[in-house]
Amino acid sequence: MLRARPALLSVFLLAFLPACVQVTDADPGQAPVILSQTPVIHLADNLDEKDRLGWCIDTRGRGFSEQLHAHSCKPVGDDVRFRYNAATGQIQSAAYSNKCAAIVAAGNAAIPFGLVDCDSRSVAQQFDYLQVTKEIRPRNLPEHCITVSDVSRAAGPFSSRDLKLELCSISQPRHRQWIMFAGS
Repeated sequence: MLRARPALLSVFLLAFLPACVQVTDADPGQAPVILSQTPVIHLADNLDEKDRLGWCIDTRGRGFSEQLHAHSCKPVGDDVRFRYNAATGQIQSAAYSNKCAAIVAAGNAAIPFGLVDCDSRSVAQQFDYLQVTKEIRPRNLPEHCITVSDVSRAAGPFSSRDLKLELCSISQPRHRQWIMFAGS
């Protein structure tokens, strides 16, 4: 009888131990470690960012660009610094004076967003941030969300993804949940 108990204990451990295992860096659902100078707007999920830097709204290329995408939240570099202005609904660059995110080509799956001169009257620059769901939705297209693509690609020592405009109902929550991080 004593020999049967260790066997039962082994079965119990094999059945229930996996539920107690801690999530690793490669597992989905892991929060990023933001090292960028703030403010930044980043995904809540680290996805596959290899250094756990997370994914920030960013200008394409180095420095200023009129095109936006998602990029590893770089520890150095101002082009990932964006803030959300709840009063106007604008996503404003913290690095480039009077520049705001806008929907410039809603039909372009790869590059629908641009960085343009701020105009609080422009509906293309007005977004709502739903804090409960962590979604950013264009005011004039409330059924759509700002999302990132399923695929990441190398961008020097970092990674990037397309920033997309997608129906919220068909996008993966981990690709559309954003954090407005102003820093401490």
